[in-house]
Amino acid sequence: MAFLRHRLPHSNPMNMANSLPKHYLVASDFDQTLTFNDSGYALSEMLGIPTAEFERKARGMADLNLVQQGAELAYLLLHDPEFRARVRKHHLHEVGKRIRLKANVALLADLLSKGIDGCRFEFYVISAAPVEVIESALEGILASDHIFGTRFAYTADGEIERVMQATAGYGKVAALDQLQGKLGISPDHVIYIGDGSSDVHAMLHVNFREGFTIAVSETKHVSHIAQRRVLSENALAVLVPILENLGWDQRRIRAFFETYGVSIQGWDRVRADWLKLQPIKMKEAVATNVSGS
Repeated sequence: MAFLRHRLPHSNPMNMANSLPKHYLVASDFDQTLTFNDSGYALSEMLGIPTAEFERKARGMADLNLVQQGAELAYLLLHDPEFRARVRKHHLHEVGKRIRLKANVALLADLLSKGIDGCRFEFYVISAAPVEVIESALEGILASDHIFGTRFAYTADGEIERVMQATAGYGKVAALDQLQGKLGISPDHVIYIGDGSSDVHAMLHVNFREGFTIAVSETKHVSHIAQRRVLSENALAVLVPILENLGWDQRRIRAFFETYGVSIQGWDRVRADWLKLQPIKMKEAVATNVSGS
């Protein structure tokens, strides 16, 4: 993997100065990657719409492949009578304040912006969630120009009129390419962090171009594609595979975390095989025996 070729020098400081530029784009999903809950659930709860109803409608669209994975909320806000009649722009700002972020999201953004041991990191959020929700939730943590989310056009009274841009599915790939070109970062210096099926396109794209992908959930489709998987309630945990791939060992990573008041209490690495087993039907068993005889 090309990402491994850009390890940090460990000896002479002159080596660091003379080495290839280490400039990385770190792009992260928002819902359930930096947060504990989904924007759609939080919005439904705030409006008094049963979350089970939101889940039923979103699952129905996913089963029909009606919209890009991750764009279910945007579709409901624009086309579902119940959501469209009740949601205004200020509601999206308000629900952002109610989103529960994972621990140390602010510290993660701060460390990446300052750079780590000769490496520069550009930290962006690319999500299908409404941009107003993300900006409100990350206010004071990440500048709005570092946030790519679904954008709507509104009427004078704040009603959603149309979708201007949906950052879901392949839309995330387009955002990654746009950022990579704007920042002048090579494809193998792109790091993508995600949790769900809406991140599949982005992860496949990054992997194909020799970048680095990290899954932060046990979602089957994503964990199969991502090069590393990290499960933690602390956003800072995603730095572990990044630093390891830059050549850091566990002792150095632990010391780095402790410098910022965070202790790694547990560090378990498990390989998982996803299996689905079921009894063989009698007819199938007979057919197999006959063909094999």
